[in-house]
Amino acid sequence: MSNLFLSKKEIDDKGKKKAKSVMDLANEYQISENLYRLRVRKSSSLVFKSARGLDIANNYHINILEIRRKEEGKKSLFAKSLSHKMADPNTVIFADDVLYVMGSFENIKLFAEKYKLAWIEVKDGEEGIPSSEKFAAGDIGIAEVVILSNSWLVNQKVKDSGFREKYRVNILGIQRRNKYILKDLKEEKIQSGDVLLVQGKWKDIEIMREKASEFVIIGHPDQEASKALIVEKAPLAALILAAMVAAMVFNLLPAVTSVMLAALLMILTGCLHNVEEAYKTINWESIVLIGAMLPMSIALEKTGISIGIANLLVDNLGSFGPGFLLGGIYLATSALTMFISNSATAVLFAPIAMQSAIEMGVSPYPMLFAVTVAASMCFASPFSTPPNALVMSAGRYKFMDYVKVGLPVQILFAVVMIIVLPLIWPF
Repeated sequence: MSNLFLSKKEIDDKGKKKAKSVMDLANEYQISENLYRLRVRKSSSLVFKSARGLDIANNYHINILEIRRKEEGKKSLFAKSLSHKMADPNTVIFADDVLYVMGSFENIKLFAEKYKLAWIEVKDGEEGIPSSEKFAAGDIGIAEVVILSNSWLVNQKVKDSGFREKYRVNILGIQRRNKYILKDLKEEKIQSGDVLLVQGKWKDIEIMREKASEFVIIGHPDQEASKALIVEKAPLAALILAAMVAAMVFNLLPAVTSVMLAALLMILTGCLHNVEEAYKTINWESIVLIGAMLPMSIALEKTGISIGIANLLVDNLGSFGPGFLLGGIYLATSALTMFISNSATAVLFAPIAMQSAIEMGVSPYPMLFAVTVAASMCFASPFSTPPNALVMSAGRYKFMDYVKVGLPVQILFAVVMIIVLPLIWPF
């Protein structure tokens, strides 16, 4: 449907305004072509030594950006088994550490041969997880920094910029007038308008954004940090989700208890980075909206407005049969869902549908399911359901895109559901 109603030009035009994700930046700066992974063997002379003591940067013209290390004694489900550490000159290297090294292949090859380091293939991960999926995982990420014209960093060499010492981040590359500088960065002089690709802990990048006056960070590091994947926990998260659904389907636990236990397990087992991130995943607007609509629904019922609307529907549509009444309820719910949250619409229309069925003397099930389905299948508005809102930014859609593509689909579903619902749940 999107190919029929949306031209490639429309999609491309909107794409120009797209905010770059971590993987977009990695691909743009060709990080994978200049980043190599080396495992420290137990026999390596690097063990128990630091980068400063070996003067790796000057001797081999390479940078150790990150060290990934298995955490001994933390193999339980309640902790991460792999830690991500920013490599600074004083970081001590241990056996089995995985070093993320950036530089020319020839220099890294000399470094690996000198210290008897094992190469890790691109397809292999530290714990059986592909490296491409691990790049943006954990607490460490990347972002773009634009140097301002009045910054004291202008004409400073990268090695003298103090980014690592002051902000605890590494400079991975420079974009200058559509040209990418990725090698021999230390001697490169920073110019006004340069875009620097920096790597560091998300919290340090966020601190840079809040405090620095010499440059501007593009995008929102806090939002990108929440997207960083903890891939090794994916099977566990899926298991918790399946257990929650099973507990609700088979009535093993009340729905509220099942959801709360699942949320608690997600935090305790490390499927979320921290408790603060768990809070950020809560859609407070929806909670407040539903909370406000529940009293309104009760008020409609207590004041008799629900009965009045139900009588109006029955008087005008009931004479044509329960099928027409079901259609009226479906279309009214669907229309209102285009303007407010589907959850709030369902809360408002459920008692009306119930009362209409009682007034007409038919089964309430098809009427209630009509409300449920109509509230869930609103495609003509980005505000009706959470999935619609989520894909709006990801797909760079506009409001009219939903109308052009979603409205025909919504009408088609309405026709099908009005016919099918009475067949599944007879009046």
